[in-house]
Amino acid sequence: MDKAIFTSEFFAGNRARLRELFTGKAPIVLTANGQLQRGADSVFPFQQDATFWYLTGCEEPDVVLVLDKDKEYFIVPGRDDTRTTFDGAIDTAEIARISGIKTVLAGDSGWKQLANRLHKVKHVATLPAAPEFIEQYGMYTNPARRRLIRKMKAENSNLELLDISQHLARMRMTKQPPEIAAIRQAITITLESLKETLSPAKRGKYAYEYAIEAELSRAFRLKGARGHAFDPIVASGERACVLHNVANNGPLAADELVLCDVGAEYQHYAADITRTVALGTPSKRQEAVFAAVHEVQAYAKSLLKPGVLLKEYEKQVELYMGEKLRELGLIKTIDHDSVRAYYPHATSHFMGLNVHDVGDYDRPLEPGLVLTVEPGIYIPAEGIGVRIEDDALITADGIEILSDALPAKLR
Repeated sequence: MDKAIFTSEFFAGNRARLRELFTGKAPIVLTANGQLQRGADSVFPFQQDATFWYLTGCEEPDVVLVLDKDKEYFIVPGRDDTRTTFDGAIDTAEIARISGIKTVLAGDSGWKQLANRLHKVKHVATLPAAPEFIEQYGMYTNPARRRLIRKMKAENSNLELLDISQHLARMRMTKQPPEIAAIRQAITITLESLKETLSPAKRGKYAYEYAIEAELSRAFRLKGARGHAFDPIVASGERACVLHNVANNGPLAADELVLCDVGAEYQHYAADITRTVALGTPSKRQEAVFAAVHEVQAYAKSLLKPGVLLKEYEKQVELYMGEKLRELGLIKTIDHDSVRAYYPHATSHFMGLNVHDVGDYDRPLEPGLVLTVEPGIYIPAEGIGVRIEDDALITADGIEILSDALPAKLR
């Protein structure tokens, strides 16, 4: 792994900025994520809460951060001898070193100090807990924030919570130089791995989608990435029309296109790149659909610059996509429902610590934002799904395409 590019100064600076944005006098209390059960006594690989890491650099679960007036300290949970034997002891010296927070308190003494403060205040600033289950995504959420709020309310049932999520989202939107450096490296690893894995000489050797996924996973790790920033999508033929087809177990055929939507994670930061390639000689229809997506992407890139509102940008891209869909004979009239039948997702999303990063979509774009540009056309009846995705940095006068080292080509 390359030398860490995030120092204690980075995390301390983020905490200082949060104190400036949050002008209230209430203590700020935030929690790390907790571990999640995979089965029996095994857990899923731990993923730290992105905002908690952004403020501390701490990689341990269940740690609590307190920012109170001129004080800042951690509350670190205890571990019994059995767990320490299997998982190791929590390295409090390392937590203090990387975060720049000198005071690290054990669970009981830390909570006693926080409880004394909670009994004297009316408000505490924190991040709200997500619903236990998010119906839209069909997923359960990490319970750590709910647990923290319950513990604080147990100390003071009249405590009122102040939501600081907007402050933190605003901070995380604009990327600092170390963040941009990490994103660049994540993108470089992703592009190099895609170039190697999908080289014309190798494409015909893969029999199943998972073989491509395995090669990408191997390349990511060998090049210094932590792994995938999100579940990789390797989908061919009609399966490419399912936007998040992560099974990656279908057979590959020479007359189909294969869509690879992948991104390496480097020092917590994500890349998000999609390339669609032909496994054999593409048909004229496949070439026409690919060309249409490529033209829409070029148009979308031409619109991006400081001051642009993403909602207006999406409307413009939708209209241009409608023209291309009409040229392909897929629709007769350009309207929202007709276009979205073949292009059912947004063109751009923010990217950073999470591949779908926090951000204010109602705020004009400004320098330092990183976002994707990813139009696509999906025609299940024809077994054709094409998406092309690049990552862009908003600059003072336009954009820099961070992923232009690997041009999108069908062959």
